[in-house]
Amino acid sequence: MKKIQYIVSLFVLAILMACTNESKDINLDAVVAPTKIAALATITQNNSGKVTILPKGEGVSQYEVYYGDGTVAPAYVNPGSTTSHIYKEGVYQVKIVGTTVNGKRTEAIQEVTVSYLKPTDLKVNVAHVSGENFSMTVVAQANLEAYFQVYFGDVANEVPVNFMQDEVITHKYADVGNYKVRVVALSGGAATTEFTSTINISNPINLPIDFEVSTPPFVNFGGANSGVVSNPDIGSNNGSTKVGKLTKNVASEIWAGSSIELATPIDFSSKKVIKMKVWSPKSGIMVKIKLEKLIATDATSTEVNATSTVAGGWEELSFNFNGINNANNYQRVVVFFDFGVAGTGASYYYDDIQLVSGAEVMALPISFESSTLIYTFGDFGGAASLKIDNPKSGSINTSAKVGSLTKANGSQVWAGTSLELANPINFSTIKKLKMKVWSPKAGIKVLMKLEQLVASNSTSIEVSATSTVANGWEELSFDYPTIVNANNYQRVVVFFDFNVVGTGATYYFDDIKQSN
Repeated sequence: MKKIQYIVSLFVLAILMACTNESKDINLDAVVAPTKIAALATITQNNSGKVTILPKGEGVSQYEVYYGDGTVAPAYVNPGSTTSHIYKEGVYQVKIVGTTVNGKRTEAIQEVTVSYLKPTDLKVNVAHVSGENFSMTVVAQANLEAYFQVYFGDVANEVPVNFMQDEVITHKYADVGNYKVRVVALSGGAATTEFTSTINISNPINLPIDFEVSTPPFVNFGGANSGVVSNPDIGSNNGSTKVGKLTKNVASEIWAGSSIELATPIDFSSKKVIKMKVWSPKSGIMVKIKLEKLIATDATSTEVNATSTVAGGWEELSFNFNGINNANNYQRVVVFFDFGVAGTGASYYYDDIQLVSGAEVMALPISFESSTLIYTFGDFGGAASLKIDNPKSGSINTSAKVGSLTKANGSQVWAGTSLELANPINFSTIKKLKMKVWSPKAGIKVLMKLEQLVASNSTSIEVSATSTVANGWEELSFDYPTIVNANNYQRVVVFFDFNVVGTGATYYFDDIKQSN
């Protein structure tokens, strides 16, 4: 049981006042109160009543723990550290206070039960995570429990995860299968109560198909073979780790190919275009996608062709199924490479088969050259951004269009702009971004920040670079070697002359891309 109260107070820390050299880089008013304050309380299983408390939260510089048993003075705990206390048997309201460097405080009440009786009325909810076929969650409740342990049943000599009542624990399995999940409710002594359940982890194949998690059930025909392999050409056009590979063996049929059966029919009610990334050893080959029903007695099908334009590199092809009859419930995707030509032993690669609307979307690389895409800038702090004709064409950038950012006179030191992408950036293999910039002076700090689109989540990462050219184009690199790809960064934020008040200067930027 948690009761969260938010208490915000401001005070000036003497040590921060003393750090005059650093003050220009610290905006204390921008620091928000801590969030997600909670605690994990575990009891030593020897009837001693010793409780170890691990405070948790986000944006916390120090915790205060009030034990709730009459002890007046709190324990001061640094993030990641614990405090221990001896309790008598009973129920205690432990207060956790999280404090930021500028004195903002957030409180949470964590109920701790110290009991040597066996927990009763154990209720456990084991559930699949929507949209994540390999993930599941566990939530537990019980009377007289001190805390819970969960075993997910997927590794030998498993170390259980400790958690508190109503805390949601998420686990991701590595492969499909049936797993025995065991939840143990612990008391303050040796008495325990257990719950077990078998969960089935499956991976029904549906669009989009990216080959990263598991191998779909390929059906090969005509002398072709398909499988999942490591990406042979990781780059800005395809940073995936795994891709599909189709080999047309020597003298195989001109119609040799492979198919994948989906778990459910493709829904063409609003989106009519299938896109697929392909890699071919030569350009100009016919790539065909055919859609079929799963009913053996019904040969109804439809197909669309596209022609490769790149040799020895990744490109994205579009297959427009405009006019398709959605009631036909097409559920099999058939892929052909170099259709109409007998096999020569050549291998082709494909990836990211997805259903899209067909409209152009914001994605890397961003070149500002599209005549149909609307570039919606998210300006802030007194900055103003536009897509304009390249006023400084030459050198490394002869593009027709570029982005411009003007930091108005007197604008904030953190004034900048942002662009939201249609999908998160895939940092699984390529962890560096590059951007061409033009600045009226050298030596300015250019900051690139990546954010999630979830309004309630402030998770972000940022990297800065320093310009070295005045009145000329240069390409700056922003390296994110420790970035967590699962954070799904989808907003690119750009700052020019960061930490300096605006002077009315205009900066230009172009060709934001992933590159190693």
